[in-house]
Amino acid sequence: MTPPATPNAAFDVPPFAQACKEAAGSAWGASFDHPFVLAIADGTLPADRFRFYQMQDARYLESFSDAAASISLRCPDPVDKLWFIDAARLALVVEGDLHAGYGRKLGYTPADVAAVELGPVTRAYRDHMVAAAQGGSLVEAIAALTPCPWLYTDLGEYLLGRIGTIAEDHPYADWLALYSSADFGDYMQRLLALLQRAAEAADGSARERALEAFHTSARLEWMFWEQAWQLEAWPV
Repeated sequence: MTPPATPNAAFDVPPFAQACKEAAGSAWGASFDHPFVLAIADGTLPADRFRFYQMQDARYLESFSDAAASISLRCPDPVDKLWFIDAARLALVVEGDLHAGYGRKLGYTPADVAAVELGPVTRAYRDHMVAAAQGGSLVEAIAALTPCPWLYTDLGEYLLGRIGTIAEDHPYADWLALYSSADFGDYMQRLLALLQRAAEAADGSARERALEAFHTSARLEWMFWEQAWQLEAWPV
C-alpha cells in the first residue's frame, strides 16, 4: 500500500533518503496498516502482545546500539563519530526508560528481558543490521539502521493525527507520546543528512546495496509487528 501522508514538518528528506523510501515500496506503507499498530493507537491491543513486543524490542535495541557503535568506528569526522556514539547510548537510555516503565506495569524485569529468547524476526533483524554495520560500506551501514527511527517517527505523527490527542488513561500513552515527540525530528534531520553524505561519497554499487539494505530493514519492521501480533516463537 502507499503510506499515508505524514507532514515530516520537523525534518527535511534529502534525495538519497527519498530514494531509499521509494525503494522500500509497499514494505514502508504496510506498517501503517498493520493491526498491531492500529490497536496500539486505539488502545485495544491486548497486554500480552504488547508485553511480548516490548521485551523483543528491548533486545532489538541492544543490537541497534551495537550497530550504531560499530558505525561510529568507521566515521572519519569526530563530530559524526560522536553522533553515532550518542545514538548508541540513546537507544539504551531513552527507549530503555520506556521499556522499564512498561516492565513495571506489565510485570517483567531487566533480568527477564536478558533471559528472553530472541524471536526469529528479532534475530534476523539483528543479524542483518549488525552485518551491514560491520561488513558493508558506510552508506549501506547507515541505510540498514535508518528505517527503524524514521518509520517510528512517521508512525508517531500518523497515529497522533489519527487519534487527535492522547488520553491520560490510554494504556499506551507513553509509547505514543515518545514516538510523536518533536525531539525525534532533530534526530532524523541529522541521521538523514549523514546518510546523504555517505551516499555522495560512495560509488554506484555501494548505493545500490544501501537501497537493498534499507528495503530489507523496512520489511523486517513490518515483520516485527507481525511477530508480536502472532506471539511468534520458533516452530521447532
